[in-house]
Amino acid sequence: MVSREKIKLVFEEMGRVVVGHEKLTNRLLIGLFTGGHVLLEGVPGLAKTLSVNTLSKILKLDFHRIQFTPDLLPADLIGTMIYSRKSDDFEVKKGPVFANIILADEVNRAPAKVQSALLEAMQEKQVTIGDYTYPLDKPFLVLATQNPVEQEGTFPLPEAQVDRFMLKVFVDYLNKEQELEVMRKMSNMDFNYQPQAILDKDDIFKIKKEINDITISETLERYIIELIFATRKPGDYGLREEARYVQFGASPRASINLNLAAKVLAYLDGRDYVLPEDIKEIAPDVLNHRIMLNYEAEADGITTMQVIDTILRRVAIGR
Repeated sequence: MVSREKIKLVFEEMGRVVVGHEKLTNRLLIGLFTGGHVLLEGVPGLAKTLSVNTLSKILKLDFHRIQFTPDLLPADLIGTMIYSRKSDDFEVKKGPVFANIILADEVNRAPAKVQSALLEAMQEKQVTIGDYTYPLDKPFLVLATQNPVEQEGTFPLPEAQVDRFMLKVFVDYLNKEQELEVMRKMSNMDFNYQPQAILDKDDIFKIKKEINDITISETLERYIIELIFATRKPGDYGLREEARYVQFGASPRASINLNLAAKVLAYLDGRDYVLPEDIKEIAPDVLNHRIMLNYEAEADGITTMQVIDTILRRVAIGR
């Protein structure tokens, strides 16, 4: 199919600029094709911002990058009313959030009022300025980055906002060969490759319809539900150790997003049906920011990923 050929070209173009991040590209496309926002977390220098910037050039969509800082105001994000001498009235000056793709760089550096303004845009796909509400153009996607190391001058994202992100993707270091390739490429001061634009709005909407036709069996639908409920009441699934550590489990958004993301994985793999492996592969990215552990887990060195791994191993399909 033409759509899948274009997706293959997207991966090739990304690879010409960003080395070793095929999984990250995969997750960004999952967000794009489902309208789900993606939170990228990793230490500085791992090409999070470069990946989003490169993808924005490959897509024929409006793109804005917003650098979040502690002194950022909601008006800097969504816009404000300004007085016009010409019309002798107030006019709306729209902010950078009015685009198809928003890169919210270091999103956890913005204060609560800015987070609240971003939350409306993410959830409602609209922005309120003064007495008027303006719908955002479709597709609308927030790709946010945050640094987990530096805590000074940061504002932890509210749980309600974190839950709005479809995926939270941990970006890790490259292996030795990949980093060698990056070093050679970026040490060449003449390197200035400009990716070709491949996908436009019509392509994206067409791909969305094709993904919507991907089939998932009732058995796998119920498997997703069992996984989500196991995060809420691990004791009911024989996970006594995990029951000691989990304070809150995943919300209903997790089951919806896990279903959608598994369909996209199947589509990107050239299938028109979902396999259990699709669900298991994407589950950590869907669940890791939706499970809250208690202080006992922190004291014992237990991580959310460990809990998710145990749930995926212990909860059977067709339970």
